[in-house]
Amino acid sequence: MCIGASFVQRVSGFGFGIFIMTVLPYLMPSYGEATTLSGLCASSMSLFIVIRLWKHMKWNKLWFLLIVFLVSSFFAVHFVSQAGDGLLKIILGITLIIASLWFFLLAGKVHLKPNRLTQTILGTLSGIMGGLFGMQGPPAVLYFVETTETKEEYMAVAQTYFLIGNIMMTFYRAYYGFLTTTVLTDYCYGIFGVIVGTILGSYAFKRMSLPILKKIIYAYMALSGLICLIS
Repeated sequence: MCIGASFVQRVSGFGFGIFIMTVLPYLMPSYGEATTLSGLCASSMSLFIVIRLWKHMKWNKLWFLLIVFLVSSFFAVHFVSQAGDGLLKIILGITLIIASLWFFLLAGKVHLKPNRLTQTILGTLSGIMGGLFGMQGPPAVLYFVETTETKEEYMAVAQTYFLIGNIMMTFYRAYYGFLTTTVLTDYCYGIFGVIVGTILGSYAFKRMSLPILKKIIYAYMALSGLICLIS
């Protein structure tokens, strides 16, 4: 699962959580531990990319969206700590279905203006989805893909966002007791899959232009929606 999730995110810039959270809640002792493991593996994967593409980073396209995300994700993680696993899985299922409808009907047709209102709305949605489900990618990617000029800049900005966001959410989750020995043990296995998937995805990414990459991003959104409907 980590190989597949890392490959998808390395190629499209997002999707680690969407891919792996279709399975992790059914493998881990609790829902909160599943989101914690997903975030740890995803942050490691993002770190590898950020190190390689750091020179393409543009902080002015990131910082405000990131601040909104960090605030909203804290409250979402708090909700996870209070709610039962059964309720959370129901909410996850509903969210996946709604996301699938968005992907099928609107992906590629929505063009966003890079202003504070857009950043606030998408940062809040991203924080809620990240805190609850470990899948903060789609709202943020919709913004980044419209405001970056090259595929390297897009990947650098997006992965820095995911890296910082997942690190902070790991602290939030640790505070609420979700960073357990089981999570750390499973992370030691999962990191090998992250490395393999990242390497394979890098080869695919190097051979794509930005227009092709955009098409892949939206195609993956549609595929994610299909996975969401049947998961």
